[in-house]
Amino acid sequence: MNLTNRKTIHIEWGDCDPAQIVYFPRYFAYFDACTAGLFKKVGLPKRQMLKTYGIIGIPLVDLRASFIAPSRFSDTVVVESEVTEWRRSSFSVRHRLFNKNALAVECFEIRVWAAASEADPERIESKPVPREVVEMFSVENNRRAPHPKSRRKKRRKKQ
Repeated sequence: MNLTNRKTIHIEWGDCDPAQIVYFPRYFAYFDACTAGLFKKVGLPKRQMLKTYGIIGIPLVDLRASFIAPSRFSDTVVVESEVTEWRRSSFSVRHRLFNKNALAVECFEIRVWAAASEADPERIESKPVPREVVEMFSVENNRRAPHPKSRRKKRRKKQ
């Protein structure tokens, strides 16, 4: 089981084409924000991730999507995102956008852990994804701690 992040999005007028359905590039902007949200969920907001690991980002190198049903102006949709595979210097993300509990769009991304080249700072090169980053995404590491015990004093049974 993979760690999943859920993001609710309200479709705005500016997201739509003249037919009042979401203009397809807007979905990719949603999914990019959802990938950032997934990293934030494990404790790596994008700015901190870039600074901590000395990378320039996690750019897309492959993208495909299936548009199953339209979403319209004023709809509220939910995107579920998860990393489905980790490789040495890249990873795959799956986004599933639901509208009225029905799958409307499914997107698959491959992203690269990227840094400026040490040999030529004008170039970008992939770097190995740090093991600690991969481990942050394990479900076992992200289970919520049990709720603290109530502060109410337990009543003692009279004997």
